[in-house]
Amino acid sequence: MAEPLIELRGISKAFGNTRVLDGVDLTIHRGEAIAIIGPSGTGKSTILRIIAGLLAPDDGEIYIQGKRREGLAEDGSDPIGIGMVFQQAALFDSLTVYENVGFSLVQHSRLPAHQIRQLVDRKLEMVGLPGIGDRLPAELSGGMRKRVSFARAIMDNPESPDDNPEVLLYDEPTAGLDPIASTVIEDLVRQIRNDTGGCSTYVMVTHQDSTIRRTADRVVFLYRGQVQWQGGIHEIDTTDHAAVRQFFSGSVQGPIQVVG
Repeated sequence: MAEPLIELRGISKAFGNTRVLDGVDLTIHRGEAIAIIGPSGTGKSTILRIIAGLLAPDDGEIYIQGKRREGLAEDGSDPIGIGMVFQQAALFDSLTVYENVGFSLVQHSRLPAHQIRQLVDRKLEMVGLPGIGDRLPAELSGGMRKRVSFARAIMDNPESPDDNPEVLLYDEPTAGLDPIASTVIEDLVRQIRNDTGGCSTYVMVTHQDSTIRRTADRVVFLYRGQVQWQGGIHEIDTTDHAAVRQFFSGSVQGPIQVVG
């Protein structure tokens, strides 16, 4: 098998006295679509932030294309670009959509304003939002804000193609959306993977059954800070793993302890 694109070895992380991750091993290969699932508070979003280089683990090692990462993303350069779509879109409220999507190019490139605008227009059209560049985030629906955050995550820099995102990390992209809006986002996740060419790999944290089934190829079940089970999307309904069966059935009876 080819060398993993990203590999986590023995990753642990605690916040105060709470150990959120406890020796997690995870491999991500180029072209995979992975859903990380599990009960709330089991460290799923923490894993995404560690992969993105936004948070350092307490123990363990992270390898990007076989190269061990030292420190955070800001401390060095990974051999691949990693983009992240946050759960709450994380847009700058005082900036227009154009300014939000083109923010990284304004900050880190020498491209003229008219070229940045063309690139932003292209990304907004890709996510189905042409002609909204002059609006503020407050003027958009929740689903539209999510799509704007997608456009920002896949923004590429013609001056520095090595930094363009090859891996996308999605943190609950359909949380809080109605079923129709969720379907739009799920379709967009797949479309971005197929249409951009470069963003061929993604890892998604989600609780929603439809999102898991429509966007993932492989599922990783996290509970009590460890990977308890993983398998193909077709194995969800056939596995005899008690915790996985309880998670998808929504039953209060089973090995997953109900909090509160």
